[in-house]
Amino acid sequence: MPNLYIITGPAGVGKSTISNRLAHTLKKSVLIEGDDIYHQVIGSYTPAWQKGNHLQTFWKICINSIKIYLEDGFDVIFNYIISPDDLLKIKNIFKNYIIKFIVLLADEHTLLKRDKERAEDCQMKDRCILLLNSFKNNNFNAKHLLDTTLLSINETINMILSNQKFIL
Repeated sequence: MPNLYIITGPAGVGKSTISNRLAHTLKKSVLIEGDDIYHQVIGSYTPAWQKGNHLQTFWKICINSIKIYLEDGFDVIFNYIISPDDLLKIKNIFKNYIIKFIVLLADEHTLLKRDKERAEDCQMKDRCILLLNSFKNNNFNAKHLLDTTLLSINETINMILSNQKFIL
């Protein structure tokens, strides 16, 4: 049975890098980048954190895509900024699958350093710290938190694959 990996965390923490590497590590996998789906909207685009966003449509697309790939036997790696409410919905919809939920975190200095490595128009700057604090206050179960400040990409992937604590 395929697995669903949900990778979340603040902007700049390495969600895309870790998700991409994880997808390449698994035998039969698909990577669904939430940002790519959200940014498909061009006309009437509104940032996800502002009123008038299109998150309801976004979640319909994501849920249906995840469902199709899982039903066809693919491990799915989904990365996006997830709230506890979003997680509960996903958990209820995909209750018949093994779901590994990982909240990637890093200290403020590391987060800002990683953000500066992005292209200038993709940098989130102070928003990284706002999101970091938001994740710290979201009351996610501590067993799902993974501090990557001192971890390499390979060490992070190995922990995700080998550690059962991330299973919901």
